[in-house]
Amino acid sequence: QRILMICGEPHLPYDRPPLSKELLLTASVEESLSFRSAGWYEEQAVALGLGVRAVGLDEREMTVHLGDGSRVSYERLLIATGARPRRPRMFDGFENVTTLRTREDAARLRAALVPGTRLLVVGAGFIGQEAASAARAAGVQTTIIETASAPLQSVLGSELGTWFADLHRANGVELLLGHRVASTRGNGRLDRVMIDDGRTIGCDHVVLGVGVDPDLQWLSSTVLGGPRSGRCGVRTDVDGRSEIPGVFAAGDAAAAFEPLLERHVRGSHWESAARNGARAARAMLGLEQAPPGVSSFWSNLYGTRVHYLGHASLADAVAVDGDPERGEFTATFTSGERAVAVLLVGRPRLLPQARELLRATTEMALA
Repeated sequence: QRILMICGEPHLPYDRPPLSKELLLTASVEESLSFRSAGWYEEQAVALGLGVRAVGLDEREMTVHLGDGSRVSYERLLIATGARPRRPRMFDGFENVTTLRTREDAARLRAALVPGTRLLVVGAGFIGQEAASAARAAGVQTTIIETASAPLQSVLGSELGTWFADLHRANGVELLLGHRVASTRGNGRLDRVMIDDGRTIGCDHVVLGVGVDPDLQWLSSTVLGGPRSGRCGVRTDVDGRSEIPGVFAAGDAAAAFEPLLERHVRGSHWESAARNGARAARAMLGLEQAPPGVSSFWSNLYGTRVHYLGHASLADAVAVDGDPERGEFTATFTSGERAVAVLLVGRPRLLPQARELLRATTEMALA
């Protein structure tokens, strides 16, 4: 069997979580980003097509059209083209506005994180918060603008979102919560923004963390790239199968069926991409599957490890155990008597127990 990997970036496949963490502080981390050496791919008979993008799919002929004008045929196709960071038009044309998606993005931001710089972070999701954490570690003056009244409020609720807000303030970050950017000003470089209450915020560099969309423009002529997939991703079953025979999808480009939620959900984190990619590979090979794993994500903010597992949106109650003031606690989200999500702050040793707790809930949903 022949495996061909096509990637628009010129690098060997690499690990993305460090882009918003260690790589923003230490350039040497870049040397260890690649998952495998070039020799490993040769030994495993995996051909790499780096620096060339897929630009079209012909599902009838079972071929993928590439940006260099060539075409490749397939028997099984895995769509794992990831996502594109959203960039509101008001930020176009400014050289000092960064989104964090590639190695080049991280290198550009790292070069800007020097003492005396004023960094403005738009959006308080995990990417924005991690960028702020790295910036403060580098001694950079940092401001976060977020439309919600607390970071991660839509995911964790107001009480826990407030804990994250307090963590940033304790580390010297200015938070402008419940506000949005109304306009931008600058000549080639963005030097100030006006927020919705009329205040003007000066800046030397800007990080946008306002979400991503599946990178599916190349599928626009197929049923997989229509309006339904625009922000949701390619809809698949729990094993990554799309509605086109022989075509699978995983990662940020896919919206896999989630048994616990009983609906399709787009993967937006590294662990879900790895887990769903492995399931899709087994399905492509006709191998037996293990029960679906638990959705999870981790972050590192100001030296505090954070793990989030499951789906808090299903919860009707949350219980907090531990000491939030010391940055060491567990929040367990429940629906009735069933645990549906767990937030671990400063308690990485409890991760196996949290996974097991939620695995039982997932198995009940599948029963």
